[in-house]
Amino acid sequence: MLTPPAALEALLFSEGGPLEKKRLATLLAISEEQLSVVIEAFNRSLVGRGLALIETADEIELRTAPEAAGIVKKLRENELSRDLGKGSLETLSVIAYQGDVSRGEIDWVRGVNSTASLRTLLMRGLIEGREDPADKRRIRYSMTTEALAHLGITTPGELPRASELRSETRAVMTEKAAQEAAAATAESAEE
Repeated sequence: MLTPPAALEALLFSEGGPLEKKRLATLLAISEEQLSVVIEAFNRSLVGRGLALIETADEIELRTAPEAAGIVKKLRENELSRDLGKGSLETLSVIAYQGDVSRGEIDWVRGVNSTASLRTLLMRGLIEGREDPADKRRIRYSMTTEALAHLGITTPGELPRASELRSETRAVMTEKAAQEAAAATAESAEE
């Protein structure tokens, strides 16, 4: 069984961003006053480590400690100084031409897992992710203005053959979905 500070650490780490204190208190099944004590205990355990708690009146976030800024900056500079690899360029192309797409859709088009490519593109600010309104567990990706500026265009519609390629890709994806649905229906009929 986790101690409250350890449970707090797990929640903050898994969220990867700020969490509201009210929500944390609910998740930990403690009062907001007890949460303050837990936050203080966890904060003391971080002294001398590479992590720190960033706290506002309503939220709290686990981040790298200010003392680690130099080494983290070296890591980011090294990652950002490399050219985009083939996988990242393919992933960016899918997002540029398809627009608002999920990782699963990108993986389907590319035929491989795109997690590392998405991370690289996110870190460089070329794409952004937002929660899918239809399925809160899924992230949908789109290009940023930074990517458009880098490509020298003002809208994704200015990409070469944009409308033609979008319609062809959607037709293929619709046909594939219909084939999968037919296969599933045939399989259930056999059972």
